[in-house]
Amino acid sequence: MKWARAFITIGTLCITVICSVAAIEPEKNPASSFKNLKVLPKNISQKQLSAIMVDQFQDELGVSCNFCHSENRETHKPDYVSDEKPEKQIARLMMQMTNRINKKYFKLGHVMIGDSTSIVTCGTCHQGKPRPENF
Repeated sequence: MKWARAFITIGTLCITVICSVAAIEPEKNPASSFKNLKVLPKNISQKQLSAIMVDQFQDELGVSCNFCHSENRETHKPDYVSDEKPEKQIARLMMQMTNRINKKYFKLGHVMIGDSTSIVTCGTCHQGKPRPENF
């Protein structure tokens, strides 16, 4: 009788643990939640993306999010997925250009914008301004 009671208790406990573990949703990879990345890697982390947006674009161009990103009409927050503003496409072209320059002339291999090994960055030409002055 004691064995039967112990067996039922242990069995119930095991079933409870198994059901609890099965009910837990696997953690989503935050990198996979970014949409419409065309130049930056699809598996970029939130930390890397934030560093690029803040260190490269905000600091080196003196702009904020709404310079490239249109406003969502419902939430009035930046719509990061939208390609409505031409500045966003220009930014993509500029990222590709600086990557090509760093690879070709400085032999840096795989370079990602915001990489600390980059020699040519947005600030090289922009120097804190949204539109670079003529040299």
